[in-house]
Amino acid sequence: MKSFRYLAAALLAFIIWGFFSLAIRPLAGYASLDILFFRVFISVTLMMVIGVFARRTAWKETIQLFRKMTPAERRNWWLVTAGGGALLTANWFFFIYVMNHVSVKVASFSYLICPILTTVLAFFILKEKLRWQQWIAVALSLVSCVMLALGHFADTAFSLIVAISYALYLIIQRRAGPVDKFVLLTIQMAFSALCLLPFYPVWGHNPGWDGFFLGMTSLIAICFTIIPLMLNLYALQGANSSTVGILLYINPLINFALAIFYFGEKVTAMQLIAYSIIGFSILLFNAHYLRAMFTKPMWKKPLDRVSGPGRRNA
Repeated sequence: MKSFRYLAAALLAFIIWGFFSLAIRPLAGYASLDILFFRVFISVTLMMVIGVFARRTAWKETIQLFRKMTPAERRNWWLVTAGGGALLTANWFFFIYVMNHVSVKVASFSYLICPILTTVLAFFILKEKLRWQQWIAVALSLVSCVMLALGHFADTAFSLIVAISYALYLIIQRRAGPVDKFVLLTIQMAFSALCLLPFYPVWGHNPGWDGFFLGMTSLIAICFTIIPLMLNLYALQGANSSTVGILLYINPLINFALAIFYFGEKVTAMQLIAYSIIGFSILLFNAHYLRAMFTKPMWKKPLDRVSGPGRRNA
């Protein structure tokens, strides 16, 4: 069943990202900027190679689309793309820093609240609508953040920084137009690499970059960036976006479990109550998606089986 492959690809992508802390935490003794530097440069190099050999059609279509744009549209597209690259770089840096220098559970909390925060920001920026149940979920999320901030204000602030940077990145993606997602991400990461390149003389030839560091950053770029990215893009070709959106929570839940049971991070009674509230708010916020997931097919209909205006039936 090819349709099941889309769902399996999404599951595998989020499971891989859920274990990201196992690759990041061993590098806690290295500078977060160094880790970011190598993750970006190795990832963009691999993505360009993949683009040359496996995504030529997508690149050609993007070039054709770009040529049809007016000068104003091109300028806006480059601004949106550059802004997306800057936000993604910032998100990666803050996530690496929080994971290695604050706590894994704080990093996990960031991505638990990120989908809710994204929808709220889209309400104010893109004028998208929210259901009344979702507003209640937002209020509960705020309550949980306030509870976590009591005595741990810095941790909550770091969570919000990571969540906001990624939420804004996702919103900017919606303004990028009908460009292939892989091509768009490659351009954004290339922009990020160009911005980081001037700092190479400062970071370059760092004596702390031993074989272990280079091996782990390569592992992060390949196994925790490129592979799950490709799986996620493949899943979006056939799985419903609402289904993929629900599966996204697998990532922070695995990270949170690792924080408690593998890394031995402590959770106070107040934090446990706050996490329970955010868990309930997530269920409430996604209630209509959950209903749709169980009452409608989990994947899209193949295009060759869909009839409609301008399309002949087979």
